Amino acid sequence: MPRRYIEIESYDEYVAYASQHALLRYCAFQGIDFTLSSVYQSCTFEECLFMGCRIPPDMQEGLSCSCVVIPCFDVPFEVFPSALYTADTLYNGYIPHDASSYAGCYDARVYNHYLAQGKTTKNIRESLARTLHDHSISDALHDLLEGYDERDIVAVMGGHSLLRTDECYLKVARIARRLTEQGALVVSGGGPGAMEATHLGAYMAHRSDDDLLKAVQMLAVAPSYKDEAWLDTAFDVMRAYPRQVATHDIGVPTWFYGHEPATPFAAHIAKYFDNSIREDGLLAIAKGGVIFAPGSAGTMQEIFQDAAQNHYETFGYASPMIFLDTQYWAEQMPVYPFLQHLIERGKYRNLILSQAEDVEGVERALREWRNR
Repeated sequence: MPRRYIEIESYDEYVAYASQHALLRYCAFQGIDFTLSSVYQSCTFEECLFMGCRIPPDMQEGLSCSCVVIPCFDVPFEVFPSALYTADTLYNGYIPHDASSYAGCYDARVYNHYLAQGKTTKNIRESLARTLHDHSISDALHDLLEGYDERDIVAVMGGHSLLRTDECYLKVARIARRLTEQGALVVSGGGPGAMEATHLGAYMAHRSDDDLLKAVQMLAVAPSYKDEAWLDTAFDVMRAYPRQVATHDIGVPTWFYGHEPATPFAAHIAKYFDNSIREDGLLAIAKGGVIFAPGSAGTMQEIFQDAAQNHYETFGYASPMIFLDTQYWAEQMPVYPFLQHLIERGKYRNLILSQAEDVEGVERALREWRNR
């Protein structure tokens, strides 16, 4: 059986564990400052991982050769984050309605560094730091997902350019709110448009439809993410309507598209550098199905990526592909009849396709799948 490491992600966790074990074996220490005390002197470390830790020289000399030490990196981002981001950590330093403060927030500083180094940097130290960061984000993401039945994890995919004033924006928010209230964990790409609508809906779970409508009206002052007040109005809504209960939802954005701000409505934000890992990982965790809201090229890519996963039953079984807005997917972007045609010709197997116009239609499709 593969060895599972004990993950120790804070100084207090380390002290508590070390006080009960003289031999620390198969432990993964993340961002621990061992110089804070001499507790390490009474411990023996074997087969341990030390990631971004501060280690005193005498402790370093005494480590078993079976231990792996990955030092800190001189970069403006946390290489070994022990938890997913939140609006508070990602936008730390930003003062709403003070545009000049945005450049100093964590998200902007990381993005500017990312651009300066190059999206596909040739600096091996930089690329290693990014890879280790993304590995830590994936680790934190899967730690969170362990608390959920995998069939309760539902993704919403859709265009980043969907305006807050569009009828479909409210429709997506209502769907995400209902699913969250029923215990589902909704996930999205974590950006603007249909993605933001997803997290607004989850954020407004257990609130009335009137509250949701008022929140959307507040957001409508800045319909597009390109509008200067887009982020400010989101924070205004969060101040006016605090989250009612400790619901969870996950946005999965990327600095690759860093010009599109991550929605602060998401309870958890798994932000990556590598967009390919982010895209594949997002579809991989959505084992409870994917709802496709209107979108363009990016959404089309996700549709066929999801179709391939379902065709091959990559994760053990196929899950629903629900197309929101029948007219859009039949005429403007006629991918739905195209997929049906390929199924009829035997080019695709195992696809579970359905169409929906509203909350009830989505619920019905998910219910029918679970009752199969």
